Parts: sequence; C-alpha cells; structure tokens
Amino acid sequence: MSGFGLDHLPYGVVMHQGRRFVVVRLEDEVVDLAALAASSTPSFDPSVLAGPDLAPLMAAGPGMWSAVRAWLQNTLATSSAGRIPLAEVEPRMPFAVADYVDFYASLDHASNVGKIFRPDAEPLLPNWRHLPVGYHGRAGTVVPSGTPIVRPHGQRRPGSDGRPGFGPSQALDIEAELGFVVGVPSTLGERVSADAFADHVFGVTLLNDWSARDLQAWEYVPLGPFLGKSFATSISPWVTPLAAIRDARVPLLGQDPEPLDYLRVAEPAGYAIDLEVVINGTVVSRPPYASMYWSPAQMLAHMTVNGASLRTGDLYGSGTISGPDRDQRGSLLELSWGGTQPYTLADGTTRTYLQDGDTITLRAMAGAITFGEVEGTICTR
Repeated sequence: MSGFGLDHLPYGVVMHQGRRFVVVRLEDEVVDLAALAASSTPSFDPSVLAGPDLAPLMAAGPGMWSAVRAWLQNTLATSSAGRIPLAEVEPRMPFAVADYVDFYASLDHASNVGKIFRPDAEPLLPNWRHLPVGYHGRAGTVVPSGTPIVRPHGQRRPGSDGRPGFGPSQALDIEAELGFVVGVPSTLGERVSADAFADHVFGVTLLNDWSARDLQAWEYVPLGPFLGKSFATSISPWVTPLAAIRDARVPLLGQDPEPLDYLRVAEPAGYAIDLEVVINGTVVSRPPYASMYWSPAQMLAHMTVNGASLRTGDLYGSGTISGPDRDQRGSLLELSWGGTQPYTLADGTTRTYLQDGDTITLRAMAGAITFGEVEGTICTR
C-alpha cells in the first residue's frame, strides 16, 4: 500500500500542459477535480474546485469539506475521469500563505534546547507549561518542497574583540514539524475556542522550519527568533484533510499544571503521527508527534485569545517534534547536542549541522496514511 488510497486523498495544486489546477493524489496518480466534477453530478457547487489553488475550498468550511470528500470517495471508486500520472505533473504551492506562526510545543525539545542554551539555569522558562509559546514568522518565505535552501548570512556572537561576526551560517539546522492549514477565517476581536479547531483548520502538511542556530543564539534575546528563522520554511505540496487522520487521534500525555479554561480541550486532542528525518538517504531520527505537550487545538485557541483574526491560508507550525530518546529528536541542535556530539551517516561521513549539498527529507505516517514528503537541498549563493 502506498498510503495514498481512498482513505487519504490529500489535496494539492499542480501544473500540467501549461495549466494550473486543483487535484487530489490517489496512489501514483493525481485527479483533476474540475474535470472529475464535469464528468459527474456533485451535490455541491463545483466552483470551489475550479480555482488555481485550494483557497475557495478551504474557505468553504467543514460542511463543504465533508461533502467533497464523500463525493470523491464514492466517485473515484468507479470513475477514472481526470486521472493523470503523478510523474507527468509539477506540484506547486497548494495555497497562498496569509500569516505564518510557529510554536514551541514539545516538552522534550524545549527541555533539550534549554539545557543546551542555558546549561546553568532551569531548562524551561516559567511560562512554558502555562501557554503554547510561539513567534510570528515570515509568510513570504514559506516555499514548497524541492525549493533549494540558500544558506543564510547574518550576525553571530562576538569574538574576543567584542564585535559580532558576520557571514554565512555555520550552524544550519532543520526542525521536523507539522503545519496546520487554516481554511475558515474569523473576525478581528473574536476568540476561537479550542473546541472549534475542526471548524477552522482544513488540513495538515509536513513542515521544515529551517534554522540558523548561530544567528539565532545571538539575536534571540530579548525578543526571540528573527533572521535565524525567516529565510525559509518548507512545506509539502500535499495537504492531508483532518478527516483522513481522525482515527489517529490520541489523548495528550498529560499537562501539569492544568491549563487555564480557554486552553482546556476534550480528549483525545493529540495525534499518533510518526515522522522520519532523512539526511542524504540516512534516517537520523524518528520523532513521534504523540509525545507533544500542547495540542494543535490549544495552539489555535492561544493564537486568537487576544482577538487576533484568522485568515484563509494561515499556517501554523507545531514546533519541533521531539521524543524522550536521542533517536527521536527532531532537530540537529538536539541530535548533535549543540554541535558537540557528531552523528554518522550511511556513507561514513559525520555531521553536526548541515553542509552545502546536503538533502534533507521529512516523512510521516499515521497508521496507513502516508503524508507527502517535504525536501530541500542546501546551497550557497
């Protein structure tokens, strides 16, 4: 099984013969949804499938999402209309990113980072167990899988002369994450409750939050990530609908102290999704999303509790996914323990951070569901 059967049907946008259109992936083919609608009689307005990206469908809401999915599963069981071999199309960005927010929701990752960056202090800052910590990223540098990643330049910590260094990052890293794609907007001043997660979030995609750790270490006090993060974020071109991973829902591992009322969620609120981090063909880590401390519903509630509005195309990242074991760490910062513990690839070479020419691939599965990969290769310009 490929993981891309009728129980999955991730959405995407492709170019084919000079035309850009919305598709779903089915095994090793894509299905042109406008062509499929023209050959059948859907019970909904097919115009939501006719645009150059997913925005009309995303904005239409859960009733439409459910109707389209039921129609697809019934129709594709017998119809071959609109099918094109996957190898003949070029995937594109599936939606225009409106806003991008990234969270810091793994207890294991946050604890590891605290130990590395602040070895003589408590790993977790006092607020961490009370709210999903996050930062507002740069929507314009979210790119689709396959886009080359240019090594960023910036300032680094001062040397012996007291002046900061400048140049290309020498500690280029990845962060294995899930990205949650908002479909239904909200009104400015309106708070979205954690229980309304499925009313607003259209689907999930794999996400790599590229990170320049040496730039980040110098700039992050007192306001947090900036140039060490904003140069690029990669996402898969395939968006898995929430309905496809409904059976992967699991309880959170436990939150202590109990969150404030607006962050309380009905169980189950987590997802059993297993990721792989692959460098030049070598699997270096298998982070488990089920180990996350804060759920995506809680992140959404916190992101809007001040009245900030949602827009169709908003994207928010889970933050680095890391488990308690060394081979479950979702960043090279953790795998190499701040660059002090090299790890070995299958070709015998060692790494701490990324070298030019390295290709990083993120994969994920939830039971029989295989997520679309996200990949990027490091280059210098």
